[in-house]
Amino acid sequence: MKFYDREEEIEILGRNRKISERTGTFTVITGRRRVGKTELIKEAEKESRVLYHFVQKNSESMVCEQLIRDAKESLGIDLIRTDRFDDLFRQLMIYGKDNAFTFVLDEFQELERINKAIISGIQNHWDSYKKRSKVNLIACGSVYSMMIQIFQNSKEPLFGRASSNMNIHPFPPSVIKKILKDHNPDHTSEDLLLLYMVSGGIPKYIELLMDSGAVSFDDMIRHICSKDSLFLKEGKDLLTMEFGNEYGTYHSVLRLISEGRNTAREISDSLKKEAGQYLDNLERKYLLVKKSRPVFSGDGSRNIRWKISDRYIDFYFRFISCNMSLIELKKFDILEEKIRKGYHGYSGRVLEEYFREKIAEEERITHIGQYWDRKGMNEIDIIALNDVDMKAIVADVKRDKRKIDISELRRKAGTAAELNEFDIEFRGYSIDDM
Repeated sequence: MKFYDREEEIEILGRNRKISERTGTFTVITGRRRVGKTELIKEAEKESRVLYHFVQKNSESMVCEQLIRDAKESLGIDLIRTDRFDDLFRQLMIYGKDNAFTFVLDEFQELERINKAIISGIQNHWDSYKKRSKVNLIACGSVYSMMIQIFQNSKEPLFGRASSNMNIHPFPPSVIKKILKDHNPDHTSEDLLLLYMVSGGIPKYIELLMDSGAVSFDDMIRHICSKDSLFLKEGKDLLTMEFGNEYGTYHSVLRLISEGRNTAREISDSLKKEAGQYLDNLERKYLLVKKSRPVFSGDGSRNIRWKISDRYIDFYFRFISCNMSLIELKKFDILEEKIRKGYHGYSGRVLEEYFREKIAEEERITHIGQYWDRKGMNEIDIIALNDVDMKAIVADVKRDKRKIDISELRRKAGTAAELNEFDIEFRGYSIDDM
């Protein structure tokens, strides 16, 4: 699959590279696994002198051996052999005094796991040489929680050292739609909705489907349920990488949210212990869940429903995790049958999320969300506000456009007194409008 989107990110990386020709620049790139961080760097730096080093889960001496080989192959230099990573880093910073190059450390957080002292060494040498060196340093990492700890915790050595921070997000609906159209010009809305549902805009997942020819609804389902499908194990692998020893409890919290138990009290009651800290970590540390409050409620409102914010993870818990016995028994045909049976009901909720993202991407708005009153009634799928022009979009989302009732939508909107200040446009969205 060809490279798509990321124009702004490429522009930022190009600007940083230009600056590094005068003084060292330090860019930190984070984003969940498979979101395309490495491909972005390769695309942005394809015309540059690049030393790319993937930090493997090995001993420090083995990591050093690989970096020495990488430096020889990429830059043509012979680093003095050492078993200390920060010694090699110092040699490269010195080399950069007379030679401009981009130095990429991919999966940077693994250095912390290998030897905590490495981070302090990097900080020391960066502070000593950055003003005299022409190194365009890029630290890239997939374990979001560790990258945040390393670079944004004020007690850590590299706090404040980054000159640029980038968090790479999944593709928005417009890009997902463009990719599908490029591979299947006659695609249906059902094809697009399933691609959005299972990929969540993650480039690697889209690439796997497109490159395998799974560009229609039926072919995507068959690919997902095939024996060697990455979609069947990716969820567990990703969560194990993030949660480590606490995998069990976090997995349970996510499963409960996926089942519809979406208030802190419901989750705590099901866990038989307080869930507040786990929910807070999932939101702030791991970016896997988000709070949903009714539009117009303040940040301190306790009228909160929790959602899984990662579309693939939501799909994984809804259809894969709960059917692991079928996968172990190699009953992939039954798994496919279950997904097909459950798809229609589940996809309505996903369709709402699609249109919230689409409106946020395309419209002039300042806030978007859902609405329900204090009793949990009079639910409105989408309220998008523009508090500059004092305009609002109030929308109902249904798979079947015949079920959209604008008069009922007007009635519900009348229960939100705050909307009286806005010029309201009422809309109905169905799968036909994707």
